Amino acid sequence: MKICAIQMQVILRQIDVNYRNAEGLIRQAAAAGADVAVLPEMWSGGFITDDLDERLADGQRAKAFLSQLAEELHINIVGGSVATKKGSYFYNTGYVVNRQGVIIADYDKAHLFSYAGEDKRFGAGQQLVTFDLDGIPCGIIICYEIRFPEWARKQALAGTKVLFVPAEWPLPRVRHWRVLNQARAIENQFFVVAVNGCGAAVKDQQNAGNSMIIDPLGKLLADAGADPEEKLIIADVDVAELDQTRKSMTVFKDRRPELY
Repeated sequence: MKICAIQMQVILRQIDVNYRNAEGLIRQAAAAGADVAVLPEMWSGGFITDDLDERLADGQRAKAFLSQLAEELHINIVGGSVATKKGSYFYNTGYVVNRQGVIIADYDKAHLFSYAGEDKRFGAGQQLVTFDLDGIPCGIIICYEIRFPEWARKQALAGTKVLFVPAEWPLPRVRHWRVLNQARAIENQFFVVAVNGCGAAVKDQQNAGNSMIIDPLGKLLADAGADPEEKLIIADVDVAELDQTRKSMTVFKDRRPELY
């Protein structure tokens, strides 16, 4: 399965501009032969917690947009995340769309970044979400959640072989971003597709870029590198490699969950 991580420059509050940019980048991914295109967190309007309003919570528009493109281009899309309004609460929600344009999963971010006030404006998701893309078991967590090894481990125990991590991760903590994503791949023996935004998608802060596609041994199959510019990175993910890794190094068989 060929996966394209779209390291998109997200412009704060410029929704129409971001939609046009996302469409162009997804079309580039499809033209490059990708089976899956992956967007970053909050790609449509940037990361807003202080004065989020109905116009910026564009879940319905995002679903229609992603579905139409996926069906037209016959490509799976992991739609990063957008702000959505459900009842009286906003959520940080990721949509996953298959090649037929059908939304097969939606995930509400469960661990909210209280340091930036995300917990004051958004509701927290309550469940793990997994899904299949072209027959391969996949899962999604969002940005800050890569700091919670228990959450990634639950994905592995649920059968996930490719974990998608859309993010808007800031430049000052870029070393954490790189180390944590590689650690989650190694300890869970699965592929990690870490897709970060670039540009000033967060108020007064530059995002780090450094998107990566990582194999179960922690090897970088594709790396956007230290230059936080808009770009696509593509890698082939072979789940047979994952199966061989787990067969030769039996981490899951050797676990002692009764002790912890």
